[in-house]
Amino acid sequence: MKRIAFFSVAAALAIGGVGLYYGAPSLLKEPLLHLNRSLSGMEEKTTTAALHTIHYLDSGAPSQPAPSNPGATPLVLLHGIFAEKDHWVDFARPLTAQYRVVAPDFPGFGESTRLDDQPYDYAAHTQRLGALLDALGIEKAHLAGNSMGGTIAALFALQHPERVASVAFIGAPHGIRSPKPSAMDRLIDAGQRPLVAHDPAAFSAMMDLVFEQRPFLPYPILHATEQAALGNAASNTRLWDAQLKDRYLLEQRLGGLQQHPVLALWGDSDRVFDRSGLLPLQKLLPQAQLEALPGVGHLPMMEAPADTAQRYARFLEGLAPSSALASQKIQ
Repeated sequence: MKRIAFFSVAAALAIGGVGLYYGAPSLLKEPLLHLNRSLSGMEEKTTTAALHTIHYLDSGAPSQPAPSNPGATPLVLLHGIFAEKDHWVDFARPLTAQYRVVAPDFPGFGESTRLDDQPYDYAAHTQRLGALLDALGIEKAHLAGNSMGGTIAALFALQHPERVASVAFIGAPHGIRSPKPSAMDRLIDAGQRPLVAHDPAAFSAMMDLVFEQRPFLPYPILHATEQAALGNAASNTRLWDAQLKDRYLLEQRLGGLQQHPVLALWGDSDRVFDRSGLLPLQKLLPQAQLEALPGVGHLPMMEAPADTAQRYARFLEGLAPSSALASQKIQ
C-alpha cells in the first residue's frame, strides 16, 4: 500500500508539474532563466544610462583570468534587433571563468525600457553604448555582437577606437549588401517586415527564418518570447523602420575599422543575411579573420553556442601580447 501511495503521489506531482509547465508558463519563466544564468556564472543587474533603465547580465571578475588578457578587458555581448540578453548565456558559459562577460538588454529591447519619444536608430544606439559602458565603469572592452549588435559594435569602434580592444561579429552583422539576396532580402523588397510578428503564424515563420536548426527552448521561455513579440508588434514596427533606413550603413563605413582586430563568424545557412556577404566583408577588411559556420543560421550563439564560443576564445587568445604568450608557455 505504501508503494502504491508513493507512486500515486509521484504521478500526481508529475501531472501537476506538466500542467504548470504548459498551463501557467509565466510562473516558470524566471526560475528557468535564473537557473541557466547561474550555470554560466551570470547574474542579472540593472543600471540607468542615457535616459533608460538597462537590465544586463554580468559574470563579475573571472576566477581564472585569461593569461592572454593581462588588462582584464571585459567582453561585452550585444544582441540583435528584437533579441535580448539571455540569448548569450549558453555562449558565455565557457568564457566566464576567464573573462568578465557583460550582456545587456540594449535600450529599447528585452527588459530595458523603451521610450515613445526616443529614437532607436544606429546613431542613438551607438551613443547609448558609450553611456552604458560609462555607467558600468568599463573604459575599454572587447565588443562582440550579433546582427544589429555587431553593427553597433563596429560603429562604436569607429567613433571611439581607444575604447575597443577588438570587434567580433557573432553571426552576420546588419548593413552589408550580400551579392546573393537572402530570403529576408526578398521579403523586405516585397514590402514585408519579416521580423515583426503580428500573429502566431508570423512568429513561427520568423523563427524559421532566423534558425537553421531551432535550439531547444523550454516552453515557458518560448511562450513568453512569442507573447512579447506579438504584444510589441506595433512598437517593433517603428524600430524596424528606423533600422531599415540604414540598411547598408555598415558597408559604407566598415573600411575604417582596419586598425582593430576583427572576427566574423557567419552562419553558412543564414537566411537573414546570405553568406555571400563574406565577400564584400573580406574586401573591406582584408585583415579580418572570417569563418563560415556549417549548418548554422543567423544566431550561432544559440544554435551552436559551444563551438561558436570556442572559436571566439581562440580569436581572443590570438590577440595576446607576445610577452603574455611567452609567460603562458613557460607556465
